[in-house]
Amino acid sequence: MTSSGAASLNDPSTLSRPQLRRVLRKARRSLNKAEQRRAAQGLYRQLAQNPLFRRARHVSLYLPMDGEIDPRLLLREAQRRGKATYLPVLSAWPRTRMVFQRVREGDKFKPNRFRIPEPRVNPRRQRKIWALDLILMPLVGFDDQGGRLGMGGGFYDRSLAYQARRKMWQKPVLLGLAHECQKVEKLAVASWDVPLQGTISDKRWYLA
Repeated sequence: MTSSGAASLNDPSTLSRPQLRRVLRKARRSLNKAEQRRAAQGLYRQLAQNPLFRRARHVSLYLPMDGEIDPRLLLREAQRRGKATYLPVLSAWPRTRMVFQRVREGDKFKPNRFRIPEPRVNPRRQRKIWALDLILMPLVGFDDQGGRLGMGGGFYDRSLAYQARRKMWQKPVLLGLAHECQKVEKLAVASWDVPLQGTISDKRWYLA
């Protein structure tokens, strides 16, 4: 990344959210296959034996795209341990809605309208988001106060908006997964943003 790009990330307030999103997406896409593979292994080591992952019975993950850090080692480990694993699935209607559907080893996937692989819709396999124990979320940028910059579609924020209507809630635990190069000093928070309990990179934990 250029020195001017690095300076912008040190003070992300100088960039709009779309500008910051472009800079950070470029940073993660610049990682080569070997770096991505090492990052996935580092992420696995950070999380696989952690009590939050070990105790969770219903875990949602994602399939990586656009340079996102790859959680598929964790997906296979969760299935090996007998956990119920879920992936987000976009609804055909309303198009702003996302549901969470259980996936098992050997399931086949098809690309959605954003070309992200997802299982074929099966309502009998779906689970309400508040009945999940742990959601491991993709992101574009993060800070160490629980801020998350997503791709801009707002799917996770809309799915989790119910939390604002509850005085107390315990589930699900929300953890972002990211490369170290996606960290910024502080993100501007929008009114609809749902904060994370923390973010995990291939190097360390950042608890909010």
